[in-house]
Amino acid sequence: MLLQGFQIFRRKVHPLIRENHEFFRAFDQSLPISHYEFVVLDTELTGLNCRKDEIVSIGAVKIRDMRIRLGETFHTYVRPRCGMPKDSTLIHRITPQSLEHAPRIEEVFEEVVRFINNCLIVGHYIGLDMGFINRAAKELLGGRLQNPCIDTLRLAQVYQETLWENYYDQFNYSVSYGLNDLAAQHGLPRFPAHDALQDAIQAAYLFIFLVKKLKQGKLNTLKELYMAGRSWRWIF
Repeated sequence: MLLQGFQIFRRKVHPLIRENHEFFRAFDQSLPISHYEFVVLDTELTGLNCRKDEIVSIGAVKIRDMRIRLGETFHTYVRPRCGMPKDSTLIHRITPQSLEHAPRIEEVFEEVVRFINNCLIVGHYIGLDMGFINRAAKELLGGRLQNPCIDTLRLAQVYQETLWENYYDQFNYSVSYGLNDLAAQHGLPRFPAHDALQDAIQAAYLFIFLVKKLKQGKLNTLKELYMAGRSWRWIF
């Protein structure tokens, strides 16, 4: 009976989720991009399977007035229940010992959601990160976050298409859309890879660069930015 009661309690929708859903229920996309507040988010994981793998690190940084707020960041390590696979340690350089005293996801997740708050979420291949974040949100808070998300990988593809538009015979199919490769290609500040906070900051610089470059800086509203993100005409 106690276990059943615990399960019922965990399914109850947390006030943070109710507030999140209420805010985005009538979300206005017609305002200038600079009007919105963004959170650039990155996670480090034990693997890529959203059903069985776990978050081991979360990093985020705020963007306001289209400026990166390096004084407003969030970072935490997370101790996974299934341990840290060797392959993941090689990628992230996060060892089991470094996570030995880290909090569990349930100890920090409300803080994560409060930091995200009512911001739009930005990230590189953000669908993967949000798959893990929303699994945790559903399990711990009783519902998924409704924040609109913007994928810098998608925007980079769109920007590359604009560079090719007038050069029909000059397509370069070997373009890398890795976060650090894009930063190098566009001459952006470089940050250490495979660190959640550093990757979030790297993606923040890429996001601002792409917004300014797309359509020669003539993207005015959030809706126009979304429409630009849907303009990629090839299917991968």
